[in-house]
Amino acid sequence: MNLINLENVAKSYGPKPLLDAVSLGLDEGDRVGVVGRNGGGKSTLVSVVARETEPDAGRVTHTRGLRLGLLSQRDEFPEGATVRSVVLGDRAEHEWAGDVRARDVLGGLVPDLDLDAPLADMSGGERRRVALARLLVPDSDLLLLDEPTNHLDIEAIAWLARHLKGRGVALLVVTHDRWFLDEVTERTWEVVDGRVERYEGGYSAYVLAKAERARIAAATEAKRQNLLRKELAWLRRGPQARTSKPKFRVDAAQALIADEPPPRDAVELTRFATARLGKTVYDVEDVTVEVGEGDTRRTIFDRMTWRVGPGDRVGLVGVNGSGKSTLLRLLDGSVPPLAGKVVRGKTVQLAHLSQNLEDLDPARRVLESVEEIRRRITVGKREWTASQLLERLGFQGDRQWTPIGELSGGERRRLQLLRLLMAEPNVLLLDEPTNDLDIETLTEVEDLLDGWPGTLVVVSHDRYFLERITDHVVALLGDGRVSLLPGGVDEYLERRAAGAAPKPARPGGAATPAAKVAPAPAKPKAGGQDWKARKELDRLERRLEKLARQETELHEQLAAHATDYTRLQELDARLKEIQAEAAGIEEEWLMLAEDVG
Repeated sequence: MNLINLENVAKSYGPKPLLDAVSLGLDEGDRVGVVGRNGGGKSTLVSVVARETEPDAGRVTHTRGLRLGLLSQRDEFPEGATVRSVVLGDRAEHEWAGDVRARDVLGGLVPDLDLDAPLADMSGGERRRVALARLLVPDSDLLLLDEPTNHLDIEAIAWLARHLKGRGVALLVVTHDRWFLDEVTERTWEVVDGRVERYEGGYSAYVLAKAERARIAAATEAKRQNLLRKELAWLRRGPQARTSKPKFRVDAAQALIADEPPPRDAVELTRFATARLGKTVYDVEDVTVEVGEGDTRRTIFDRMTWRVGPGDRVGLVGVNGSGKSTLLRLLDGSVPPLAGKVVRGKTVQLAHLSQNLEDLDPARRVLESVEEIRRRITVGKREWTASQLLERLGFQGDRQWTPIGELSGGERRRLQLLRLLMAEPNVLLLDEPTNDLDIETLTEVEDLLDGWPGTLVVVSHDRYFLERITDHVVALLGDGRVSLLPGGVDEYLERRAAGAAPKPARPGGAATPAAKVAPAPAKPKAGGQDWKARKELDRLERRLEKLARQETELHEQLAAHATDYTRLQELDARLKEIQAEAAGIEEEWLMLAEDVG
């Protein structure tokens, strides 16, 4: 059944139309993701579809009795509103407590909030979760969601995706979160130059279709080497879940990326990073950190040990308030440890992108503010001017001469990141770098970081970005330590769902970009089998210890042969063999440890 129709709709704010003669429809069960540049008309499209905004021309038709739910980017509530009054209204407790959906939504989005707590005192993230809960509790035929993942952490985003997939409601979703798009949508609309281009499938299929169109239109080899093909190559080489989308045509994708190199040359980047940084970047040794004052004082890190080496690309995850930003400030020296020490390499040149936008002269022009840092930099094997990099990050033509005071939050974020990169640091700490960036800009940032030789530590709730630019993920699970997650974000969500119970540590493991993890309690087993299992555990532990020593030696050799490319390739191949063998043995050890008492 058809729910909404747009016929020759046009809408402008100024001389350039955001929507120009757009005709489209939404049917029952449709699950559509909307993508496009910031300011390109995505939110305008949602507002017109919802009849919140009248079009300049054309007609918008809703089916009779349509139950429509709208989540806008601004969360507005009545004065004096509480969680209960907004989400549950005047429903009696026995009534909503017997409602399965109401209990699921409250437990998934606001389990930590008092129902009678006033919204006026809450953070932006808490208010966003309340707004989502208000939208999801009632029955709806169609949900229009404008940036629903803003201010949500990875767990809340994963819950929201599961909830929406489990409901038969039609969806129209505007978001820059590409993982979320792939999880919940089955069609994609791209708003570009006043048109709405339609694609079958979620984000992965959209990338493929765009790449196919680019291939058909391409006249030169240079045209083929575009960002879409590079991102598509990563999608195919990435986690298996990304390659199993129903609409993602694997054979066509393989043909497109047959000669596409990996996004990053790990050996080359390691060589450059080691040459720039030496063997030591950060050694965090037995560190304790406390935050707050008086009764609110609490321990964030308790005798935590962690090592970050040259060329490491680390993603950092954890619930809001677990200490992610504090850990970055510990590395940059602005938060001193209560005990222990942080050893920083002598050659470290640090750049820290915090969540707060730095103070910039509002009267200064965009290009001037970048060129005052440096006029040219080299990324990978190519030299870029300040103007060329600004174009890559969306500052086209005259926009480079715009006063900073006239920039949006997303534009200021892009400018802040570019100013950091122009200083040519060899260590980057990025705290929520994707805030307010559209998908096209995100792919440009990812491409820049692919060729950046140095050590990278990233805090982000954008799962796609995190998996795309980092090589391994670590987590803050509330135990005062940093825990390595071989299974990435999926393992983090599994641990959180299981009550954040740590798995057994890698026995005798070397100091890698990981952490100490306490062994989980084991189940008892019968006598004879128990003895054999323990003997096998001992054998596996000895083998893991040997592999750990070999891995440490290889890291030292990589540092020693940083300028010998041929030798680096040999050492890197051997290192990968050892890491693969260790991963297999560790998995076997973990499975066996669960059954041994």
